[in-house]
Amino acid sequence: MKRYAVFVAGGQGVRMGADRPKQFLEIDGKPILRHTIERFLAFDPKVDVILVLPEAQKGWWRDYCRQNSFLDRYTMVSGGITRFHSVRNALQYVKEDGVVAIHDGVRPLLSGSLLQRLYEAAETYPAVIPGLPVVESVRRVDGEESVPVSRDGLVLVQTPQLFDVRLLKEAYRQPFSPAFTDDASVFEAAGGKVHIVPGDRINLKITTPDDMDYAAALLSISSFAPVVPEP
Repeated sequence: MKRYAVFVAGGQGVRMGADRPKQFLEIDGKPILRHTIERFLAFDPKVDVILVLPEAQKGWWRDYCRQNSFLDRYTMVSGGITRFHSVRNALQYVKEDGVVAIHDGVRPLLSGSLLQRLYEAAETYPAVIPGLPVVESVRRVDGEESVPVSRDGLVLVQTPQLFDVRLLKEAYRQPFSPAFTDDASVFEAAGGKVHIVPGDRINLKITTPDDMDYAAALLSISSFAPVVPEP
């Protein structure tokens, strides 16, 4: 089965307070985006990598890969005005049937065990996403007032999200809606059904400086480091 991995990396690092986009911030001498891609390649070195970046950032990444002998086989695509448009741009370069994974470029703590669960489920279901039960108390806030909300049945959705290529491309032919919060919501709006598998607590999306510290601590553990085959 043909496998594609689309990495969406359009962040600007505003909440990070950084001087560069957060996907290019370094942990242990490597950009976050490289860590993210390496974890996928450690699981499947033959996966077709499609990277979505803002047009203004593509030159930086191209130079980085050339200067550091990284990722000699990949497709780079310009991002759109929303995540929906960015993913739709990327899907134009998914040429064969199979499975396509859509992943946040700033989730560098992706585990092989999570990928294994997702790909095994993708053999049965056309859309598979990782989710975590909500374990903390939840409240809905309206101004100065707040009310408790039952967490029963609630899950936190992560990436990567895996889909049958043909069905996802069909889903992305529909017009954009602000209700599309992720690829699963696009798929469901087109009539598809989504299957949830257990996610990983460590599969963090880096947003704040504290997230950077957490990711750096985990990535410094030798047993957690991915083994990426030589190209």
